[in-house]
Amino acid sequence: MNKVRVLYHDNCFDGVSSAAVFSRFYKGHVDPGAVIEYEGLTHKAGQQIGDELFGEGENVIVDFKYSASDRLTWWFDHHESAFLSAEDEGHFRHDTSGKKFHDPSYKSCTKYIASVVQNTFDCPLPDLQELIYWADIIDGAQFLDAKTAVELKEPAMRLMLVIEASHSSELIHKIIRELQNKTLGEVMEDAEVRSTFEKLYALHFDSIEIMRGATKCTDGVIEFDVSKYDLDGYNKFIPYYLFPDSVYSVGVSRSAVRAKVSVGTNPWTKHERRYNLAKLCEQYGGGGHSVVAAISFKPTELDKARAAAREIAQTLRNDLKEGRG
Repeated sequence: MNKVRVLYHDNCFDGVSSAAVFSRFYKGHVDPGAVIEYEGLTHKAGQQIGDELFGEGENVIVDFKYSASDRLTWWFDHHESAFLSAEDEGHFRHDTSGKKFHDPSYKSCTKYIASVVQNTFDCPLPDLQELIYWADIIDGAQFLDAKTAVELKEPAMRLMLVIEASHSSELIHKIIRELQNKTLGEVMEDAEVRSTFEKLYALHFDSIEIMRGATKCTDGVIEFDVSKYDLDGYNKFIPYYLFPDSVYSVGVSRSAVRAKVSVGTNPWTKHERRYNLAKLCEQYGGGGHSVVAAISFKPTELDKARAAAREIAQTLRNDLKEGRG
């Protein structure tokens, strides 16, 4: 009976779904009696993934940056900015374990894991297709429109709100376990999950009004600063819901563990996407995907976060002006 610790991207639908899909694969293909525990990872300024995060048995990271530690057994990620250093990337490139995988062409880590375990380990997961589908929709921002992303009508969208905004690791780990064998609708019917959703749903509409008062859009670039509010887990599609003709958004928020600059491309813009936001944020110590990225600062570095946000917004405005010229 193996002991396994799964480290996943915390407060993220794709991170939670990735943990669930990997766990089903591991118990179905590697060790049915495995004891699996979970630990969420949050991007922080100057972050290193140290050995203190790993357990005594096998260790897994899904939907988060690579670690060159010899204690890491499995790794799956789809972020363009997946490595903290060139040395880490070199370590990964020379790995011969056959248990570490990276492909930034996938819109979600969940779908990537499902593809790898089916094609490499002959372990299809047909009963998890609903979860895999929605993780790809949510993390890839493949909704029909911003209204669908913000109004939260589907069970998957309601579960997304709970996962992104809940501060209870016990509840998130419960959701990971239930997702392995239940439909999204069944998970939402759990009394604790439903109660948490109902509380957060009311706050969700409050956050829309807060964002409405805190956002402005100039020359196609949305800017907002909600650092004085408890909105670290706000719905990232609200800015585009408020400004459907925008191209980019740049926002500042703050929690107990970080000040954060979030940079995104409007998924529904008809404007050509010319800027790689991962590369742009890497200049400030952040990263992510080409169309959505972020930078983490220490909670006390709010002024630095605001300065970076202003610079990035101006860079994007200049790029749009050049494109129109």
